[in-house]
Amino acid sequence: MSDNAHRCGVIAIAGRPNVGKSTLLNRILGAKIAIVTPKPQTTRDRILGIWSQPGAQILFHDTPGIHVATKALNRRMVMEAQAALDDADAILMMTDASDPATCLKQDNNVISRVRESGKPAVLAINKIDLIEKASLLPLIETYSKAMDFKAIIPISAQDGDGIENLTDLLVTLIPKGPAMYPDDDLSDRPLRFLVAEIVREKLMLALRHELPYSTAVTIEEFIEPAPPAAVRISALIHVERASQKGIVIGKQGAMLKEIGTAARHDIQDLIGRPVMLTLFVRVDEDWTTTDEGISTVLDN
Repeated sequence: MSDNAHRCGVIAIAGRPNVGKSTLLNRILGAKIAIVTPKPQTTRDRILGIWSQPGAQILFHDTPGIHVATKALNRRMVMEAQAALDDADAILMMTDASDPATCLKQDNNVISRVRESGKPAVLAINKIDLIEKASLLPLIETYSKAMDFKAIIPISAQDGDGIENLTDLLVTLIPKGPAMYPDDDLSDRPLRFLVAEIVREKLMLALRHELPYSTAVTIEEFIEPAPPAAVRISALIHVERASQKGIVIGKQGAMLKEIGTAARHDIQDLIGRPVMLTLFVRVDEDWTTTDEGISTVLDN
């Protein structure tokens, strides 16, 4: 196909926390590049996912959930989401259909930001596998009155229902132009970032309550010797309190071992080689509460 007919553009995936944005991106790409947990606000950074098909390439930006932000870390996350809306050619807004009675009220902030962007927008109503079919049509009518979406498409990111219809529509919203990345690229994120995200995912899944939101993971060492030798990785887990450090390590190191074992399995699947993963834990007092603390932990 000639470049004159080819389409390439940026679609921002926007929504409140925990509506399934990262699950959808992984489903569309057929690969896991965005971590997923049941906890809201798992995604902290904009993550580029590259979907290439004959005649089209969509650059999806998976974004942190849009929410009312009080702490410095949360404000940074919402700013990342807003920047993605500003940079996009079109917006894919997602909502969670599992609570039809209240979902529109919960989405008001997101709808306002999408409307103010002035970009063409499609609404994906996710988790339709969790609701009665009879409640779907009234939900579609409710959202069609709330905003002039180009289309409203019911989907299940978990099961894959409606995904092909969704991507076919999104292709029509991006401009004509040549592909920006090779067809076999799935993201522009470096391997070190993806490895750190895997460790953070396992950390969030293993820990309860608010503690996961006080943690971050950075890669201190990433050594790739010639095969078949194992890749050697050292990762640092940041916490805000000495008491949190004890919880992450666990009794006789049991929790840290559990996190490391689960992470190593996924990292080996990602890079296709044996991995020696070493985890350390460090206290960075109140790092999530100031811009300086966030920069020290996340930007270095």
